[in-house]
Amino acid sequence: MSCRTTIDDIHKAHERIKPFVHRTPIFTSSTFNNLIGREAFFKCENLQKTGSFKARGALNSILKLKETDLDLKGVVTHSSGNHGQATAWASRMSGVECSVIIPKKASKVKAAAIKGYGAELIFCEPYPSGRKETCDKIVKEKGYAIVHTADHDIIAGQGTMAVELLEEVPDLDAILVSASGGGMISGIAIAAKAINKNVKVFMVEPEGKMAEKCMRSGERLWPNPPKILDTIADGISQQQLGHLTFPIICDLVEKDVFTVGHEDIIKGMKFVFQHMKLVIEAASGATVAAAMSEKLRQMDPSIKKIGIIICGGNFDIDKLPWFSQKEPKG
Repeated sequence: MSCRTTIDDIHKAHERIKPFVHRTPIFTSSTFNNLIGREAFFKCENLQKTGSFKARGALNSILKLKETDLDLKGVVTHSSGNHGQATAWASRMSGVECSVIIPKKASKVKAAAIKGYGAELIFCEPYPSGRKETCDKIVKEKGYAIVHTADHDIIAGQGTMAVELLEEVPDLDAILVSASGGGMISGIAIAAKAINKNVKVFMVEPEGKMAEKCMRSGERLWPNPPKILDTIADGISQQQLGHLTFPIICDLVEKDVFTVGHEDIIKGMKFVFQHMKLVIEAASGATVAAAMSEKLRQMDPSIKKIGIIICGGNFDIDKLPWFSQKEPKG
């Protein structure tokens, strides 16, 4: 793909956004290393602006729009929460009007944050076509530009995570990345492979995503219309990878995919809460769970140093997935 995002695009994005976003820390845990028998390096995007990596791509996209469209009336996006928060924040930082479309069942915490950043909040039916239809309506009515969840400028912004990670840990053997539409893993894979061609990038998915089957065949085998998966990890609940990201992922990401279930994700979250004292959301717990999995344990022992992308920390603290609503007796 000649128009594919390049490492040059990612370096330019890094320069564009770094005055406004955090260079998030990389944490380690000797307890975790002993548990998995390898060295893990946690890139903590839960400590990023708006509480997730999405701030990187959204800000890069809007700043690029401002550079190329002097008549920009505003922006609109649809999101399960994190991308909406990021777009609302980036719009406020850039002085741009913003509308965000989220499903009716979206996290109330994420909805409140979107409103708090000053965006217009619009609810839609909880399925992909409902999001798209509502988004298209706003474009027609207001003349706003769409900030997609995984276009070229979004992908370039997300790739800046890998630039920072590999600047600090250049000899990584692998990186674990959770995926929904695939913007984050595409950007990370492009950057990582350009910086260190030997690093392996692995996808982490919730049950039902079918990514490995599609990647191995090189075909989009997902049923249509697109659906949202039943998973506690709302940030990675989209079944299908994007049309722009899928070819990138097939080309650069390992075909071995880590599939994690509800209990795996909770186990990953609990470890980080209890041992690392960090608040992470379920999509982040998924990558931790992958690192703790038997699948990784059985992989090539030469994979010694692993980057783990902690993609976000946004969730409703009144709805911890392991919290029982039942009062104890006695």
